[in-house]
Amino acid sequence: MPTPTTPKDPRPETITADDVAEFAGGSRWTVNRAFKQKASISTKSRKKVMAAAEQLGYVPDLLAASLASDKSNLVALLVDDFSNPHKLVMLERLTRILRKNGWDTLLVNTLDENDTSSALLNASQRRVDAAVLIGIQYNDKVLAAALGARRVRKLIVFARYSENPDTISICCDDQAAISTVADYVMQKGYQRPFFLAGPQTSSAHLMRKETFLNRWYQEYGVKPSSASVPVYDQRLAFDVVSKHFAGFNRADLPDVIVCENDALALGTVDAIKYSLGLRVPEDIAVTGFDDVPQADSPHYLLTTYRQPITAMAEGLVKVLKSHGELEDLRKFSGELVVRNSA
Repeated sequence: MPTPTTPKDPRPETITADDVAEFAGGSRWTVNRAFKQKASISTKSRKKVMAAAEQLGYVPDLLAASLASDKSNLVALLVDDFSNPHKLVMLERLTRILRKNGWDTLLVNTLDENDTSSALLNASQRRVDAAVLIGIQYNDKVLAAALGARRVRKLIVFARYSENPDTISICCDDQAAISTVADYVMQKGYQRPFFLAGPQTSSAHLMRKETFLNRWYQEYGVKPSSASVPVYDQRLAFDVVSKHFAGFNRADLPDVIVCENDALALGTVDAIKYSLGLRVPEDIAVTGFDDVPQADSPHYLLTTYRQPITAMAEGLVKVLKSHGELEDLRKFSGELVVRNSA
């Protein structure tokens, strides 16, 4: 066998699989299989090809490979509320688990409804295997437009339930979860709860507010007061709580504020302490939902409900691998994390 030689022009963009094959003393077929997961190739041959590829600076053309296989191994993650710290937790878990299973990710920060539609079109042009919607602005109009144009193969709503029958929802069982929070609040003896909700979207909706109010009504025959914050933002929650309770007599204040997620809860704790001049939990207790990293800080020590994000991310992998019927991915169960705030 002739001695392998380095191509005359070793710039990475000019290196081909044939060059790697010649340098490694093998075939193009061997090179192609070396870069495929679970392909039938010996460990010795794979190492030899990888060493040659590294020395030459070769990387396979993923676009060409996806055209040949009708699969891109790329998933688009569309996120529209980065002010919510839980999104960073989701993204870390999703990207790590997807990468472990052979999928890379395309992250898109969507700004509004129109931006979401164009982002879905862009994702389809890149031939992603799925588009995962993570946020609050994905209404029926956006979902119908994406599905009607067949822009993406699989349209997945993550961490929320969508009533659109052509989407796949992967989410925690919000009704069971918030019922757990309600039962805890009742067991602790709180009598005057107030519910702070997030944006009330029409399609990808959380049922936490309705579930809590109904559960309380069933037990005590009265529905608690509530308010909404237009975005899951800690500073906005601070402003809403501060303004809502400004001028209240001490006896008229709630004894616990149940928040739809942790971003709202963190802002609520700050408002109670620094705007209302009261103590948490002695004067007003607070609960959250999500268990973001800040929830465990000494300043907050937030009682909250932890979503099973790892299990939900693994459910997404099952969806990507599946070509048929799937188990129900809308009933994941998490756990209540009790700390000092309630």
